[in-house]
Amino acid sequence: MTDIQQEENGLLAGDDLDSLFSDVAMEPEVAAAPQDTRDLDYFQQLPVKVTLEVASAEVSLGELMEAGEGAVIELNKAVGEPLDVKVNGALLAQGEVVVANGRYGVRLTRIVNRPASQAGANET
Repeated sequence: MTDIQQEENGLLAGDDLDSLFSDVAMEPEVAAAPQDTRDLDYFQQLPVKVTLEVASAEVSLGELMEAGEGAVIELNKAVGEPLDVKVNGALLAQGEVVVANGRYGVRLTRIVNRPASQAGANET
């Protein structure tokens, strides 16, 4: 591809790329001053959706269509196993169901530590 074709297509290659950055001074990044840190109070006020997942099962659509009132679908957790506590779909902890003031609640029994590389990944 010629230089003219590269310019017409908006593409740059080789030395042309270097020329784009030749006037930019390469200076080391300076750490942000303490006054630049954001106040975390803002983030603490953001609402999130907390769900308690009892268990799940994978069944075919045909099986679901055949199921009638009173049918039982076997789930993948045994009685007494901890339940998954998810925040915005991501696993945060495990816990057990409790009753608090006449309403269901969850007592956290284990906080799940995930590597930072997985922190944004949703689990299903």
